[in-house]
Amino acid sequence: MSARPLALVTGGRRGIGRAACQALAARGFDIFCADIDEEGTVETAALVAAAGGAFAFRRFDLADLDSHAALVAAASAEGRLACLVNNAGVGALRRGDLLDVSVESWDRAQAINARGSFFLTQAVARAMIASPATGPRSIVFVSSANAVLASPDRGEYCASKAAVSMIAKVFAVRLAEEGIAVHEIRPGVIRTEMTAPVAARYEQRIADGLSPMRRWGEASDIGRTIAMLAAGDLPFSTGDALHVDGGLHLGRL
Repeated sequence: MSARPLALVTGGRRGIGRAACQALAARGFDIFCADIDEEGTVETAALVAAAGGAFAFRRFDLADLDSHAALVAAASAEGRLACLVNNAGVGALRRGDLLDVSVESWDRAQAINARGSFFLTQAVARAMIASPATGPRSIVFVSSANAVLASPDRGEYCASKAAVSMIAKVFAVRLAEEGIAVHEIRPGVIRTEMTAPVAARYEQRIADGLSPMRRWGEASDIGRTIAMLAAGDLPFSTGDALHVDGGLHLGRL
């Protein structure tokens, strides 16, 4: 059995999830990647191996609550589960007028981004508490700048990420006594497949000063932040939201 701690990363096969897997491996973690699709896992596994970590994959639908127990049992079987990265998420089915948001798009965002992450965290927390700690333990939620910044063209996404922000806070309070730190990361405009359809729009807005740091955020910016938190580099912090957004959240006059 490996002596390395294990990180369970949802949505870990590409984008921010892949960057998190790579950065966590470089900080001494083995990786258990859970994702709804297998495409991209070979590339992610190679990056993890190059960073010194072992990689395992399980196909997993976060919205299917009945599948959570089996995933957590597999990830915690060796007693090494030390980090959960709640990264898997979806955007709006279609950006557009808030008055046209469909029930389907609303329910999808809530079921995956908020409901799924809540109950997976609940199951992982129980598994962590049942095993003795051998090092830092943490749960990291990847929310969004839209947890606090309103985008009426994807209101259902904003609402789900605001829910994620509060979910992180309540788990931080509950799990502090168990020695499990809970963190929220709020990415800004990050270059991923999710933002690709509106990349041209964001290119111009970034150039015009959308954020004080006039560049795209990269998945690696988020991955390194996740790894820092999981490694325990902020040992007296829990429940905080870290803005990794180039200053996007700062109010300016």
